Formats: sequence, structure tokens, C-alpha cells
Amino acid sequence: MIETFSLTLRAGERTLVDALSWKASPGQLWCIIGRNGAGKSTLLRTLAGLRTPDGGRAAIAGRTLDGRDAAALARERSFLAQSRNDAFAYRVIETVLMARHPYHADRYWEGSDDHFAAQQALEALDVLHLAQRDVRTLSGGERQRVAIAALLAQDTPLMLLDEPANALDLAHQVSAMRLLARLCREQRKTVVMVGHDLNLAHSVATNALLLMGDGGWLAGSAEEVMQPPTLGRCLGHPIDMLRHGGRTVFIAGDATAI
Repeated sequence: MIETFSLTLRAGERTLVDALSWKASPGQLWCIIGRNGAGKSTLLRTLAGLRTPDGGRAAIAGRTLDGRDAAALARERSFLAQSRNDAFAYRVIETVLMARHPYHADRYWEGSDDHFAAQQALEALDVLHLAQRDVRTLSGGERQRVAIAALLAQDTPLMLLDEPANALDLAHQVSAMRLLARLCREQRKTVVMVGHDLNLAHSVATNALLLMGDGGWLAGSAEEVMQPPTLGRCLGHPIDMLRHGGRTVFIAGDATAI
């Protein structure tokens, strides 16, 4: 679905990602892991076509992102930014309906299919009861769920999400992650997300991409890549792994072990 070829990303004199050759296929849920400043958000924006690589290239469905028609690209990939500003008093339903714009080549107003998609998405994120609210009056967690609902309504085969669990309470963190995993499993969506919670990531991700912060990277299945020694090197802090009730749990290790 999405692939990179010797992709290189820099921030000033720093190399964030060096020669990344990687691909995510339909049905896979990838989590990008790394310490602050490692280039996770920069990589996600590049994959979305919102930033030009410093070397190499990225392609969606075999086509490079350079010069792509914006509306056509928006029908192939959706993007959740890490933060957003709501300057105008749009209602929640209007905010989600905006995500249907790429499908309006032959009409100006939304149709019944758009309203159905928006309502289904709001219901899936447990915010349908907020449909008539001004988005500026929502809590941070409610606004985040509305933003994820907009991605669902956009209905793209590739979903790119920067910290989707940000501001969500525990119950909604779990339900949102399970929803993304179900979309991959049942609808063969491809999901690439940035996350800091190792336990949430491991519970749903099929694959993981670790950014080491010095240009280095490691990609593979979540089971192979998310191992304590490797995670410790990636995050700059020892990581311990426990097995509890058939689940894998990651906790911070002894800092003196570094």
C-alpha cells in the first residue's frame, strides 16, 4: 500500500532517518516508535505527502507522491495530525462531513451517503451525541475522537495517525486501538501510527518501525522488533517485559542499568 525507497529525512544538520526502505501492506497495522525528536512526526508527514524527502522517495499504491492531485491523494490516504486549532464555530457533524470533500467532484453539497458515513464514524468513536456541538466547546479527548471519526468518514485504504491515543481516557484509548485493528483485519486497511505507549502498541500492532534518533531504524513484526534490549536502545532507557494473564506488559527498567 505504501513503500519507501532509500528515504532520508533531515532536520538541520541532523539526519533523522537514513536510507529507509520499507513497506506497509493491506491488513497491517504499523506503530512507529522512538524517543522525542527522533523524526516520527516528520516521517509521517512525509508519508502523507506533506513534506518533501531530503533523499529517496515514498510511493502509495506504486505511485510516487510528487505532483499528485490533492483530491486524488485524499481518496487514497487520510492523515491525523498531532495537534489542531479550531478557529471557527463548526458543529461536530460539519467537521466530520468536511472529510467527505474528496468525493465531491461533481457536486457541491453533501449527499445522504456522506451524512451516513459521518454518522457511522461518529457512532464508532462514541461521539454521535455531540454531533450538534460547537467543536470549540469540546474537551481535548472529545475533540480527538471527532478527529479520528473524520478519518473514518474519509474512508481511505491508508490511514496515517500521529499519536491517535493523545488526550483519550483509558477506555477510549483501548476502544480506538481496537477499532483500528479491526479495520485492518476486516477491511484490509493499512494503518501507520505514531505512539508512545508500548503496551497499547503491542496489543494491536502487527508490525513496528523503530527510529533510533541517529538515522538508524529497525522494521519488522511487532513480536520480533519490540524486545526489551532493542526498545531500550531505541528509547534511551532500560525496558523490562513481563507476562501477565497471557498478555505482554512493558515497564520502565532500572535506569542505573544504562
